Amino acid sequence: MTQRSPKAHRGPFAAGDQVQLTDPKGRMHQIVLQPGGTFHTHRGSLKHDDLIGAPEGSVITATSGTAYVALRPLLADYTLAMKRGATIVYPKDAAQILAYADVFPGARVLEAGAGSGALSCWLLRAIGPEGQLVSFEARADFAEIARANVTRFYGEVPPQWRLETGRLDVAAAGEPASFDRVILDMLAPWECVPDAATALTGGGLICCYVATTTQLSRVVEELRAHGGFFEPAAWESLARGWHVDGLAVRPDHRMIGHTGFLVTARRLAEGVTAPPRRRRPAKGAHPEEGPREERYALSDPPQLAGE
Repeated sequence: MTQRSPKAHRGPFAAGDQVQLTDPKGRMHQIVLQPGGTFHTHRGSLKHDDLIGAPEGSVITATSGTAYVALRPLLADYTLAMKRGATIVYPKDAAQILAYADVFPGARVLEAGAGSGALSCWLLRAIGPEGQLVSFEARADFAEIARANVTRFYGEVPPQWRLETGRLDVAAAGEPASFDRVILDMLAPWECVPDAATALTGGGLICCYVATTTQLSRVVEELRAHGGFFEPAAWESLARGWHVDGLAVRPDHRMIGHTGFLVTARRLAEGVTAPPRRRRPAKGAHPEEGPREERYALSDPPQLAGE
């Protein structure tokens, strides 16, 4: 039987395909089909040969009588189950990055903090074969895990991907001002804001993924202080499933809550600085600027009730 690459997305299962088996309780197992192979669980075993050649969406029964639904894993399933070095970017956040960073087919993307390779998988799919992804990972052990995870999902090292071990090095990444997007997933992304500005073309976009409010504040203020970026936006997303069974329709008791904050900002043209913000800050937000009344010197004072 002809062996097919694991990156196949349709047709009957073939040797080398990744398959996700789901039992009646919703527990999932991912396997790679091998001729003569056997998958063992506490619910019995099943033979890979019973799946090879079967259509996707088949039901296979283990020796215990337990039925499993066999499907190819979605990328969201794969990233949640992959071997981890660093913490992965969750699918809900990866989807937000692809949408709000506007990662398009053919884009040139610079990624720093490849981690376990989860976001790299999403970025590679979004940019397509005509794009380019250059990923940096400071830790050699994490870089090897990322390379293995990406290779396993795509069946090969994608030709449009280059993984570098070490800290972000714009000179090694490519020509200055040649990247459309810069994605930073690291402990201190504010340290890389000048490098991101050098790498990005005018109108390009930086996207930072951080875990804590202190990191969020630091990177936003650094982007503003740099002067070469338009006003940054910051947010988080929460995902809550719903239980639907007849008339019992309610939110799930558990949800995927806070996983990280996202910050995006657009790169201004070379030599252009961001215009001053015309937004009234909250009292005490910038104590170094002096008392609140002094900041209204060039504008009308706020009107109080009854005046």
